[in-house]
Amino acid sequence: MEEAAKATAAVKKKLPEPDEPSAPLKEHINVIFIGHVDAGKSTIGGQIMYLTGMVDKRTLEKYEREAKEKNRETWYLSWALDTNLEEREKGKTVEVGRAYFETEGRHFTILDAPGHKSFVPNMIGGASQADIAILVISARRGEFETGFERGGQTREHAMLVKTAGVKHIVVVINKMDDPTVEWSQARYEECKEKLIPFLKKVGFNPKKDLYFIPVSGYTGANLKEPDREICPWYSGPPLIEYLDELQSIDRRVDGPIRVPITDRYKDMGTVALGKLESGTLARGMQLVLMPNKTNVEILALQSDENEVESASPGENLKLRLKGIEEEDIIPGFVLCSPDNVCSTGRMFDAQVVILEHKSIICAGYSCVMHCHACVEEVQFKVLLALVDRKTGKIDQTKGRPRFIKQDNIVIARLEATGLICIETFKDFPQMGRFTLRDEGKTIAVGKVLKLRE
Repeated sequence: MEEAAKATAAVKKKLPEPDEPSAPLKEHINVIFIGHVDAGKSTIGGQIMYLTGMVDKRTLEKYEREAKEKNRETWYLSWALDTNLEEREKGKTVEVGRAYFETEGRHFTILDAPGHKSFVPNMIGGASQADIAILVISARRGEFETGFERGGQTREHAMLVKTAGVKHIVVVINKMDDPTVEWSQARYEECKEKLIPFLKKVGFNPKKDLYFIPVSGYTGANLKEPDREICPWYSGPPLIEYLDELQSIDRRVDGPIRVPITDRYKDMGTVALGKLESGTLARGMQLVLMPNKTNVEILALQSDENEVESASPGENLKLRLKGIEEEDIIPGFVLCSPDNVCSTGRMFDAQVVILEHKSIICAGYSCVMHCHACVEEVQFKVLLALVDRKTGKIDQTKGRPRFIKQDNIVIARLEATGLICIETFKDFPQMGRFTLRDEGKTIAVGKVLKLRE
């Protein structure tokens, strides 16, 4: 059996046909590209797709011609991911672009997140589906600095992917081919030195969770092949090779079925999109959509545009559902197996870390919570206790705080305006961590300790 599979895999490598579904033996990994506006996230994504043969040369030449007509010559690679007109006109990604590429052992889904701060809510939705983040930093003089200062998106994005549960970040220092940089090692080290303390503060361990690679998205250097001529001082593997050799991700194959829905639309019936967080799905299965307890049946499954019979954890799926209308599904609903549904509730106790807030926060304060794919307004009902930053234990000496401010860690009781699907962090981390936002800023991150009702 294995030999037959190897043979078909070998044949498929010789004939890269875009329509052919890949052998399902490959491990699925979701990679999100994050970073400040114009760091070159979509360009690197497009270049990787070209290098792995997902976009053919003819299509790229067409993009190059169209881009030239609009005087946007250097943007043609990003057009492989920025497909709608608004994104191409302005050269900014708005929605989370999706594409995929394959290496010999793995199947990667690219989630290309928007870098602009007005589209951060879209980016959070993408981050909740990612396993690995690629933080794209522009080495061009002036661009690195703006992306990293207080208002820049580099800081906020790193914080958000940490909360979304991404454990590993590959930091790609892009635009090394720029005339202001010219592959200078000093500039690369300077960017690296500024980033490490910050990423450490967010909670990434520099030795285990971070890896730095100098690249050029526009020329493709160090993405697939190492370029020793222009960059003799970097001896590590290029980006695609590094991603291919990362250790496998622990998935809950035997766990209860959980698919947080990120989007839905009508297409000859109801289609829902989401990432299978745990359990395995097959066509024809009967499921329950929480929190409304609607019974649905899976008519068809698609993983990265290919029809499949079954799916395992970590795959981004399109599910055609029977028994429900499109308007009855809201992003944040969760598909579960009927014999083991997820918890739902409105009131819960959580540990919250206030990251950035100018004034104090008292009971009665409301903001918007992003938890997996769910977006809901929540209110602080009671501030229960402060947590000591050094020990991580509850501060017994102070009793209930009257207010909290920036950099405090607090145990608080929160109440959502509606019923939401939520789990405690220790039972199911993907549905037990959340981000709080207010006035277009991320103000806090937290994890659910206990459900109240």
